[in-house]
Amino acid sequence: MNKAMIILNPSSGKEKALDYSNRIEEVLRRKGYEVARKETAQALDATRFCQAACREGCDLVVSVGGDGTLNETINGIMDQDHRPKLGIVPLGTVNDFARALRIPLDPEEAILALSSSNVRTVDLGQLNGRLFSNVVAAGSLAESVASVSSEEKSRLGALAYLKEGIKELLGSPAHPIVVEHDGEIWEGDSPLVLAALTNSVGGFEKLSPNASVDDGLIHGFIIRDMNVFDTIAAGLSLWFGSLKEKKDVVYFTAKKIRITSPKPLRTNVDGDEGPALPVELSILPGYLQVIVPEEG
Repeated sequence: MNKAMIILNPSSGKEKALDYSNRIEEVLRRKGYEVARKETAQALDATRFCQAACREGCDLVVSVGGDGTLNETINGIMDQDHRPKLGIVPLGTVNDFARALRIPLDPEEAILALSSSNVRTVDLGQLNGRLFSNVVAAGSLAESVASVSSEEKSRLGALAYLKEGIKELLGSPAHPIVVEHDGEIWEGDSPLVLAALTNSVGGFEKLSPNASVDDGLIHGFIIRDMNVFDTIAAGLSLWFGSLKEKKDVVYFTAKKIRITSPKPLRTNVDGDEGPALPVELSILPGYLQVIVPEEG
């Protein structure tokens, strides 16, 4: 019998994750899986659970939570001889990776999609020896977003990020940053550098419209002046995918990126606080198989 492990964050989905667990088990058992369930209680629990699933030869691991839970889960497959397929029930604030894969954001629909026979092979990124699935941000704005508490995320959802972003835009200057990508170097002042693997960043599903989960590239955006966000036209560019065309935005694609700064700046990785600069990023093509909804 095939084996599946459910890894769920009980505080996600406005603390409704446990309400969905029985339904998930029912769907998986109907598909012929022997199911184990693990609940996270502290940082890196999801990574440890996924590592155990790999060692035990599980065929499927299901991440039930937000982008942070997903990030911890995928890090459990790193350097493992056996890598299970991944299922996702998105219960987080933004759920960028699920958006990029067209996995339903409605939990009940996402649970039903776990019975799909459709599997997509996707890229992952590596940052200073850890994996990420969606986006790395560096700069003063990234630090502000990382300060959003789990309570604010649960209470306000995406508005929590918007609130902190507005506070940062009103008060913080750009900092000196050096971005090296595939042999090229950009150096200057910037409040925000984004390195995205998918088209969806911060819930904006067309911020990086040329990015695909399996194109083998990191899509980079260097914001040179936050005044780019001061106009209605610039705001619309986030929705319609034309941000890279703005004069104060440098857009590039790369397979390897190094970001440094003389200032003690931190990063935000898949929606949670990441390591301080300097950081090195690389792409891992076709690293993971994900269950996605049936086509048509």
